[in-house]
Amino acid sequence: MNIQRAGSQPSSKGPADWFTGSVRIDSPFKGTEPARVTGAVVSFEPGARTAWHTHPLGQTLIVTAGSGWVQRWGGPVEEIRPGDMVWFAPGEKHWHGATPTTAITHIAIQEALDGKAVDWMEKVSDAQYCK
Repeated sequence: MNIQRAGSQPSSKGPADWFTGSVRIDSPFKGTEPARVTGAVVSFEPGARTAWHTHPLGQTLIVTAGSGWVQRWGGPVEEIRPGDMVWFAPGEKHWHGATPTTAITHIAIQEALDGKAVDWMEKVSDAQYCK
């Protein structure tokens, strides 16, 4: 058993290569082998979002505060709110983040395959975001 106390790890900024706008990552976690689970609490300020990306074994988002948007490649932008859970299938190209006027916080959970949990792609353009 391992207990990570709240506030025991510093917050980090979402890297500019993978995020647009102000993003904070808290409480990142990674299971010990043979476990493959990874995750974090991710907070997006209004207008902030991820780049397009996929996960080799899929991803679950659990919205804890605010409201935001998610979109899979070729699909509509959809609103998400506290209590909502979103599942992206393995290899499904998608992005997620805040709306232009509202912040959002979610827990992101995914598994690593051969040590890799995400494949980052191009940034979401303003035209795609405001669609």
